[in-house]
Amino acid sequence: MSVLSPQSGPDLKNRSSSRFADPMFRWLVTIAGTTVLIVLALMVIRTVQEAWPVLAHEGFFGFLFGTEWQAGYSRNEITGTYGAWPFIYGTIITSVIGIIIALPLALGVALYLTQLAPARLRNPLSYTVEMLAAVPSIIFGMWGFFWLMPNVLRPYVLEPLERAFGWFFLFEGPVYGTSYLSAGIILAIMILPIMTAIFREVFAVNSIDQQYAAYGLGATRFEVMRKVIVPSSFSGIVGGTMLGLGRALGETVAVLFLVGGAQTISTSLAQPGNTMAAHIANTFQDASPETVRGLMAIGVALFVVTMAINVFARLLVWRLGRMTGDSAV
Repeated sequence: MSVLSPQSGPDLKNRSSSRFADPMFRWLVTIAGTTVLIVLALMVIRTVQEAWPVLAHEGFFGFLFGTEWQAGYSRNEITGTYGAWPFIYGTIITSVIGIIIALPLALGVALYLTQLAPARLRNPLSYTVEMLAAVPSIIFGMWGFFWLMPNVLRPYVLEPLERAFGWFFLFEGPVYGTSYLSAGIILAIMILPIMTAIFREVFAVNSIDQQYAAYGLGATRFEVMRKVIVPSSFSGIVGGTMLGLGRALGETVAVLFLVGGAQTISTSLAQPGNTMAAHIANTFQDASPETVRGLMAIGVALFVVTMAINVFARLLVWRLGRMTGDSAV
């Protein structure tokens, strides 16, 4: 039986320096984590301070659900009427359209890349999809307004829908081109890369043992994807969807080109409207001091809507996790 010499054991010369490194590292990562909360808190506090005169004048719920926006031009008092509901409504509608279109596409692309694509195509296709995320939103907006909307969306999507289903309130005419649906489609294209990347990573780390067990029981490849991979990746799918939704809620320039800028509420997806971020970008440059406070109040409303949607998403994940027994949720 051989005896290890002191030289053959682990090097303990720097043991004393490690005692200082560990607490220092802990403090550094703690500061890094709390910095995010501090920055968010400062943003909220400052925005609320600037928006407070408008919120106090209209009332918080009166501002959220008011339907009239008539900005004033005073410097020291609130003289206009501020109702943010048309912009909140447009933000929710366009974001929901974007998610409805992008979610199945992202799932399909991610499943193809991880389960079906040949090895020689997998990486090029992945890079091609991810390149969309690097395209600036102004490019999406200009491409959508000058080419996609007049050449594709209006003649082949909006007008056929209006002719076939114009009797239904969601597709009532007349068709102008710029609309909730046009903005939602461009949002779907913009959030597709980030959702696909997240879904692909979630599917790639899915348990191989569970997949082989399903194949051993006679499941087809489609059944393995539908009954094993997708259900076991539910929490990651929800996380990727919420990240895409957050991008859609805050998108500004691309939506500004295609939503139409109308300060009205329409139940028809073919009609123009407006969103919170687009309205801020469109009017901020020439806004009076009073109007700037109203736009800051819209920023507060955007915080509230985003927070409410995220809380709802977490409750949904928690509830479905209890029903399905998914401990990862």
